[in-house]
Amino acid sequence: MKRILIIGIGAGNPDYVTIQAVNALNEVDVFFVMDKGIAKEKLVALRKEICRRFIKRSDYRFAEASSPERARDAADYRASVEDLNEDKQVVFERLISEELSDGECGAFLTWGDPTLYDSTIRIIDSIIRKGGHDLVFEVIPGISSIQALAAQHKIPLNRIGESIGITTGRRIAEGFPNNVDSVVVMLDAEGAYKRFADQDIDIYWGAYIGTPDEILVSGKLKDVVGDIERIRAEARKENGWIMDSYLMRRNSTREDN
Repeated sequence: MKRILIIGIGAGNPDYVTIQAVNALNEVDVFFVMDKGIAKEKLVALRKEICRRFIKRSDYRFAEASSPERARDAADYRASVEDLNEDKQVVFERLISEELSDGECGAFLTWGDPTLYDSTIRIIDSIIRKGGHDLVFEVIPGISSIQALAAQHKIPLNRIGESIGITTGRRIAEGFPNNVDSVVVMLDAEGAYKRFADQDIDIYWGAYIGTPDEILVSGKLKDVVGDIERIRAEARKENGWIMDSYLMRRNSTREDN
């Protein structure tokens, strides 16, 4: 029997790693690391720094592999993600077969929380359902970028008695949901917030949350939309990539009690 842990390591700050995650890290023999290229080598280095900081043992090891890329020009987004996950599954199966011995524990370290816009759970579950590997797995939750974003801006996510929405850039581009006044947006490569700049909306935006490169901007969307666009472009050019999220909140005439 081989054991897999899917460990949420938080949004970027090693201090976000929970005690449960630290205990799980100390059970692992092999950490599987998916390398996404030179532009994101900081993310690999941070994973290794978390292990160095929190693991008391010295006999753990890393098994690295290149991460497949999604076809960015695909007409069908959902199909392209499914194809990507199939490609990742091939890599995961190879790592588990070649790098993890029977009786050992392997782990995937996921940014934020592994249950939120991450496919590692789906892929491992698919491997088990496929058969051919004697596996069990566990999921250790982490602090998501959503929680860290709100904490860094010193705001609650919701108004009293009101709902919040969590969605993607692709979905928010279709329109602000009618049944919520606060929406957290993730995975927005195109800056969909721009389409709402003529509305009475506040935005709380952040990039590289929890890391030394963290950037925060907040205010009336119509007042700061240009600043966010400029900062995003500069940060992407400097780092080679950007990972950001934001909360948009409609203004209301009522009082929050």
